[in-house]
Amino acid sequence: MIQLQNLTMSYALEHDRLEVLSGVDLDIADGETVAIIGPSGSGKTTLLLLLAGLEQPQDGSIRLDGLPLQEMDADALADLRRDRLGIVFQSFHLVPSLTALGNVALPLEIAGHDDALERARQMLRRVGLAERQRHYPSQLSGGEQQRVAIARALVHSPGLLLADEPTGNLDLKTGALIIDILFELNQATGSTLVLVTHDEVIARRCQRVLRLQQGKLIADPDHALSA
Repeated sequence: MIQLQNLTMSYALEHDRLEVLSGVDLDIADGETVAIIGPSGSGKTTLLLLLAGLEQPQDGSIRLDGLPLQEMDADALADLRRDRLGIVFQSFHLVPSLTALGNVALPLEIAGHDDALERARQMLRRVGLAERQRHYPSQLSGGEQQRVAIARALVHSPGLLLADEPTGNLDLKTGALIIDILFELNQATGSTLVLVTHDEVIARRCQRVLRLQQGKLIADPDHALSA
């Protein structure tokens, strides 16, 4: 599903450059669950942005299901994200003028699915928001908005789900529900899950745990010992 070769990414500072990723190599198989851990500022979110085609690396290559992201134009990348990726970032990016139902149905409607609203209702029920589907983002709590964003990311049963701290704004009970949904989707559809988290318990549910350290991805030794 994912092949990274010599991936390098840095950002310009006032008098220097900050190297976030340095020669990263990584293969992730179809259906695999992988957690990426590491301290704040280590490049975890940057890695997800690169995997989603939302940023371009300075060097190296990214292939998703055999497709070379660097060779795809903006329209092709947008189609890839719409049809095959589910993305959950810490910023909700909900459309303020749409209800919860409208936000979740939006990617299906753009793709031309006639059953968009019904599928969106089903997903909102799964994340515990059946009674809030007609509310607008401004009428929802932060945790509820996060659940809407997660429902939108899952509604088209993506082959690859990228999640950046998906439970960061949720209470423990709701967070556990969301994590269960992510892993249920993986089991039911054979989707691939790449999960960035600070929560060691959540990370241990994945088949592999990788740690970003000094710009490199390394297998987490604690997970290897417990596996």
